Amino acid sequence: MTESTFIHRFEPGTSAGSPPLLLLHGTGGDENDLLGLGKMISPGSALLSPRGRVLEHGMPRFFRRLAEGVFDEDDVRRRALELGDFVADARQQHGIAAPVAVGFSNGANIAAALLLLKPDVLAGAVLLRAMVPLSAPPKAELGGKPILLLSGQSDPIVPASNSAKLAALLSEAGARVDHKVLPAGHQLSQADVTLARNWIGSVDAKAA
Repeated sequence: MTESTFIHRFEPGTSAGSPPLLLLHGTGGDENDLLGLGKMISPGSALLSPRGRVLEHGMPRFFRRLAEGVFDEDDVRRRALELGDFVADARQQHGIAAPVAVGFSNGANIAAALLLLKPDVLAGAVLLRAMVPLSAPPKAELGGKPILLLSGQSDPIVPASNSAKLAALLSEAGARVDHKVLPAGHQLSQADVTLARNWIGSVDAKAA
């Protein structure tokens, strides 16, 4: 097992025009959690779904945290680089293009960190209930990468100011950020699915 190996699921794509998706679960999820969501928002996409390698009270996560909303930033950096290596290996093994990350909660946070630390790994991202992952991120060049950030208006975990700060941070790095605040909490809603599906469809059309 190499250092970049994750327990994961891979499902080949059935439509050449659909971007591969990197599915990143929330705390306590696993490699099966977001497969259904991936199929709903982008039918035909190849799906790459790793399990986070950090355990918090037995629940898988993608990086350590010190308390609710307080991240171990050294671990964030290390784990994001490991995930980037895993994606590079998987791309080579399966012959897929750079994926669009679809991350929820902890998975969205590691996707945001990956965008800031290794921008070339991802073609774009759908960040569901994401927070700013690093207090002093490196200067990234995101070169117009499309990002959909969906926040919950009554989210008890992610303050509105934090998600707005993340949107600004990614925009300043050159990403094309579409930030929407939904009448929802931390859990996903049907509106998230619909917006993500329409957004990926519009990204597809522009790429084609």
